[in-house]
Parts: sequence; C-alpha cells; structure tokens
Amino acid sequence: MIRATPDQINPDERTELREQVIAWRRWLHQHPELSFQEHETANFVEARLREMPSLAVTRPTATSVLAVLRGEAGPGRTVLLRADMDALPIQEENTFEFASRNPGVMHACGHDGHTAMLLGAAQVLSGDPGRLCGEVRFIFQHAEELFPGGAQQVVDAGVMDGVDVVVGTHLMSPIPTGMIVLREGPLLAASDRFDITLQGKGGHGASPHETVDPVVIAAQVILAFQTVISRQRDPLEPGVLTVAQIHGGTAGNVIPDTVTLGGTVRTFDPQLREQMPQRMEKLVRGITEGYGATYTLNYQRGYRALHNDPGTTAILREVVRETLGSRVTLHEGKPNMGGEDFSAYLTKAPGTFILIGAGNVEQGITAPHHHPRFTVDERALDHGVELYVAAARRLAQPLA
Repeated sequence: MIRATPDQINPDERTELREQVIAWRRWLHQHPELSFQEHETANFVEARLREMPSLAVTRPTATSVLAVLRGEAGPGRTVLLRADMDALPIQEENTFEFASRNPGVMHACGHDGHTAMLLGAAQVLSGDPGRLCGEVRFIFQHAEELFPGGAQQVVDAGVMDGVDVVVGTHLMSPIPTGMIVLREGPLLAASDRFDITLQGKGGHGASPHETVDPVVIAAQVILAFQTVISRQRDPLEPGVLTVAQIHGGTAGNVIPDTVTLGGTVRTFDPQLREQMPQRMEKLVRGITEGYGATYTLNYQRGYRALHNDPGTTAILREVVRETLGSRVTLHEGKPNMGGEDFSAYLTKAPGTFILIGAGNVEQGITAPHHHPRFTVDERALDHGVELYVAAARRLAQPLA
C-alpha cells in the first residue's frame, strides 16, 4: 500500500477527489462570465464552500469569495491561496459536451481549472484541520483579465491583512502536463497600455499637399517607437513596446482627419517603466510638430511586474519534489512578458506564482491561451490540487 507523506493527499482519496474537481471544472467551463460579472460563478463557489466543514465564508467584493480555515495542529503562519475565476470575450470553437453555453464568452485561459483546483484543496484541508497549523485563506478572485483587476480590489478589502505568505498557480497549455515551472525573482512583466490620437487635416487623396496626412504621421510614429526599445533601453533589461492597433480612414481616395493607435508596454525594471511614457511622448511630439499635426497620448498603468520571493520559492521546490515526486519534472522558469494581477498580493506579503503544465500534443491540447479552441489536460488538475494542499500545510507551519 502506498502511504502519503505528511503533506500529501492520501492515494485512496485521490480518485474520488479527481472526479469531483473535474466535474467542478466542467460546470465552470459551461458557465463562463466576464470580468466583474462573475455573479453565477461566485454563487456556485460560495455554495460549494458552505458544504465543506470548518470554513468561514465571506464575500470581500460582489463577485469574489473568501474562505478561512483555522488549523487545529497549533499556532502557525497565515497562508493565502489564490485562484482567479473570470472568463474572456471569445466565442468558443471546442465541440466537447461541456463547451461554453454563454455565446461569445469562454474560459480560454484556464481560470475554470484554477477555481476547481482551489475548491479541491479547500475540501481536503477543511476535512482534516488537525493536520494544519496556523490559518489558510482561500481567495476566489474576480476580474484578473481586465484592468484595474480584481486582485487590488480584494487587497483593498483587507483580504491580505495579517497574511504571512501567498501562493498562486496558473495552468499553462504551452507547457506539457507533468512539468511544474518555478522561478525565483522576476517572472511576469508589468503590463501597461497606451492609446494615441493623431489629429491632422483630411482631404482628397489626389491632393495630398492640401492635407496634413495622419496616416503618414502614424507610420513615422510606429517606426520611431521601435527605437525606444532598440536604442534607448539597456539591451540586458527586458522590454516590449508593441503597437497592436491602427485605425483610420473610410475610403481609398480620402485622407482622414485622424488616425488612432493602440498598444502595450511590458517591463520589469520600475525605472524603465517610469521612463517609457515620457520617451514615447517626446517622439510623438516631435513628429507631429514637424508635420503640423497635433496628438493626444493616453498612457494607462496596468499590473505591476510579478517577482517571486526566493525563500518561498525554495520551500515550494521541496514541496513539489516531496509531494508529486516522479509524477512531474521540475523546471526553472524564464521571465515572461505576460502580465498578472497576482502581483498586487505580493505588495503585502512574500509569495510565489507557480506555472503548471497542462498541454498534451497527443490529445491535441495545443491551442495557446486566449484562443477559441483553448483547453487543458485535466490530469494537470491533480497537480494543482496537491500543490495547493501541500503548500498550505508546509507554509503555515511556524518558522524555525
């Protein structure tokens, strides 16, 4: 008979738990809701938590849910475990029976899996509080996908008050199932966005000399922006400036009055992040003045860069090895220019964000995140549940 270590889930419980977590994930996948609109999702989560013993359940915001479990094994630290719940405005193209029932809305980033995994962990931990020190808080967070995000809102609501350490996870389809990625230090970038309106003077395409052509100006701005990254930034410091939208004009022979641009800026270094809007505006100002045009630049700060705490990450490496053992391989991650509002929690306490492989080439589970055919290998849900449980039991223990 296989015996569990102190931080593991008993193998006899694993099969039944797996079926329950998969069922929860599939219900959530069928009923996706957009950011700040997760009313049915939050009600579902709250109902499941109230069926579990020993949990104090509250609603920090209208569409988030918090459950608190006090351990019975003695004093210890307070650990926060986080899952996000919102979906995306995408029309699902998957044809499996649990595909989205809400037209134009889809769980295309794995948040249904995150929520189901944390529910599974809450069920295991609340069923055996005698194996737990300290306190564990389970935050089911709304609105990760849409700035200003739900994380800062629940932090402002006091969810992090008194928390000693925080852990989050993310299922990743580009990473194969059975691989766990951990990294200390910078993992995900600050994610800012910008919108620019270039105001010229329109006219007939046959008489460009009578116009101030904002299309040509837009082309100059886009090209100039490439030098912000290639020539105004330390090449050893990561940075991205992407113009992803350009709108202007209504006909092939009419020069428009205005062109609008939109895009994103990704950085890790706070100083570089602070400098980016000034550098961009200096270029836009010079180009528009040179052509006799005007502009408006709206630069919006997004989520902070996410930096994993070295000490917490080291402990979680041990947890992965001891809990999942030969069932997974542990890899050191690289910085990724994606963004995550989990960084808001890290302003209040040290913590770590774990990437869990959920792709499977043989099963055709290869679509990237935010794709209409995105899905996850449900075997990865086991890994997430067990990591949450083991992390809570280990991190809640008093520091030596």
